[in-house]
Amino acid sequence: MVKVKDVLIRGLHNLRPEHRGCVATIGAFDGVHLGHQAILTQLRARAEYYQAPSMVMMFEPQPREYFSREKAPARLMRIREKIDALLHAGVDRVFCLQFNQSLRSLSAQEFVEQVLVQGAGIRSLVVGDDFHFGRDRRGDFDMLVQTGERDGFEVLETHTVEHEGERVSSTRIRGELEAGRFAQAETLLGKPFCIEGRVVYGQQLGRQFGVPTANVNLHRYRAPLQGVFAVEVVFNGARVPGVANVGVRPTVGDLVKPVLEVHLIDWQGDLYGQRVAVEFKYKLREEKKFSDLDELAENIQQDIVAARQYFTTRSNTKMEKSSSC
Repeated sequence: MVKVKDVLIRGLHNLRPEHRGCVATIGAFDGVHLGHQAILTQLRARAEYYQAPSMVMMFEPQPREYFSREKAPARLMRIREKIDALLHAGVDRVFCLQFNQSLRSLSAQEFVEQVLVQGAGIRSLVVGDDFHFGRDRRGDFDMLVQTGERDGFEVLETHTVEHEGERVSSTRIRGELEAGRFAQAETLLGKPFCIEGRVVYGQQLGRQFGVPTANVNLHRYRAPLQGVFAVEVVFNGARVPGVANVGVRPTVGDLVKPVLEVHLIDWQGDLYGQRVAVEFKYKLREEKKFSDLDELAENIQQDIVAARQYFTTRSNTKMEKSSSC
């Protein structure tokens, strides 16, 4: 297995001579959805043509997060999930540039010269025709084509992927998640939507109600969805149904940034320190502020009953479909 540290390049200063001569693309790749996967297929094909490594270039924080912080769109993935997904998709290297005052001050021409030509020494660049970059976003696709002709690299337009007549995008997927349409989000992502992370210690408030929860840090300004959900928790080869809450716990009132808390139904054990993937299946309700902890506990029990019913119904439906084949 390739270690992330062997393929992740952090910052322009960490580019080495052996990193030059790649085929690259630039973007946020949030979600690594079907549209992104088409770009990566195009990237790998061009890399094979040149017999050169493929590289995805991205920025941390994302530019809209740098300028807008909490008002920026919620991330579908945190950076570790994204890197893992890119490597799983066959990308050879991920080049992560810190988006800061110095980088944002570069003109489009300076960005091309310092980063793409002198730094990465690209042979081919795959980007969309609506791509803009550089100070005041003055760099565009046409400028890249002209510069590439001069500096010896080609520029290719990315392929657009549509589903039901509409472009597949991270924005569209966020809308599906906010509406609780997880089957549609899964279609656009090419996989179930999940949040991955390491289980950490919380206040253990759930244990007081007899429903211990695994707490997973979101590591992002905002969550792409909020509420109470029926989920499946995947860890160590196991897949366990559960109830998850994503939000700020308004009844307790102790949070500013949202957290993910999940109770595993009919499961006992210790998950502290383990990495888990929480797959979202069905929205049970919105997050609410209750009058006291007793009312909160009562509603948690109702959520567990509702989740059990969801998984039972889904299981019966699968069995009916199987028996009719």
